Amino acid sequence: MKARGAMLNRRFLTVPILLLVLALTGGAQWTNKKKEKPRDPTIRSLQGLVTLPDETPAVGAVVKLKNLKTLQVRSYITQKDGKYQFQNLSTNIDYEVTGDFKEFSSPTRTLSVFDSRFEAIINLKLEPGKAKKDESSSN
Repeated sequence: MKARGAMLNRRFLTVPILLLVLALTGGAQWTNKKKEKPRDPTIRSLQGLVTLPDETPAVGAVVKLKNLKTLQVRSYITQKDGKYQFQNLSTNIDYEVTGDFKEFSSPTRTLSVFDSRFEAIINLKLEPGKAKKDESSSN
C-alpha cells in the first residue's frame, strides 16, 4: 500500500511540474517576435495637411510634388481630412511641394536632402492667390 501511495504521489507531482514546464516554454515562444527588415536609409515619405485660410481642411486640394533632379511632377488630391502623402521618395533628391485649391494656393515648400527625417511632415496653408487663367479666354 505504501508503494502504491508513493507512486500516486509521484504521478500527481509529475503532472503539475510537466504543465509548469510546458507553460513556461510556450510563453517564451510568444515573446520571440519576427525580426523586422531594417529600414532602407535611402527611402523616405512626405505627408501633411492642406488647410484653407480659416484653418479648415482643404477637401479636394491638389498637392504637387516636383522632383528637382528629373523635374517629374506627382500629384495627390486631398480627401475629406485634407491630408496628403507621398511614399518612396529618395533621400538623395530635393523636392518642391505646393498646394492649389480653386483661387487659393500655398507657398512652395522644399524637402531638402539635408532634411534627415524618414517621415517628413510639411503642412501647407493655402492663401488667396491669382485665379487660374482660363485657356480659352487668352485670344
